[in-house]
Amino acid sequence: MEVGGLTALAAAVVGGAGTLLSALLTQRAADHSRQREQERAELARQRHSDIGELRACYVGLNTAARQYLAALTDQVHALSRGDDMNAVRQRLTEARDLHRDVYAEAQLRVPDQVLDLASEMSHELGSVYGMARRIDDGLAYEEDSVEAVQERIDVLWRRLREVRREMRTELGVPGASRGQCRGSRRPASGGSA
Repeated sequence: MEVGGLTALAAAVVGGAGTLLSALLTQRAADHSRQREQERAELARQRHSDIGELRACYVGLNTAARQYLAALTDQVHALSRGDDMNAVRQRLTEARDLHRDVYAEAQLRVPDQVLDLASEMSHELGSVYGMARRIDDGLAYEEDSVEAVQERIDVLWRRLREVRREMRTELGVPGASRGQCRGSRRPASGGSA
């Protein structure tokens, strides 16, 4: 075989190998790209799932706190009117138990900033519950009164709005902003509030 023939043969072999290698490398790059895209999609699904679980936890915590506060309010009204207390006591006990369970779950799921607010609120709910029960049982402390319980309940409703606002901010709800109550916005210019 001549040198020219060998050169042509070598060029054909190298060309064929190059074509095969190029196709193999292209396929491998496409596989890696698909794998990265699948991983990104899985991460997005997981983030969406995590946000959904957090939202469900927040809804449960908000609902349980509202029910607890409503039951405490009913207890105060019943105490003021001298109503039959059995049904009111039962509702309050159920609301307290539900809140305890939902709060326990929240302790393991929610970010610290929300948990700190929810913890303060839970502690205060327990304190108000104790005061209301002492009054109901005829074992009230000197500072215990129906009026004092109602005042603390009013404060708790405001605190619940703060907790809810923080939860909405954590979820990225449009219009939710930390530390700002309705009506507390400052004017854009230097005018008075």
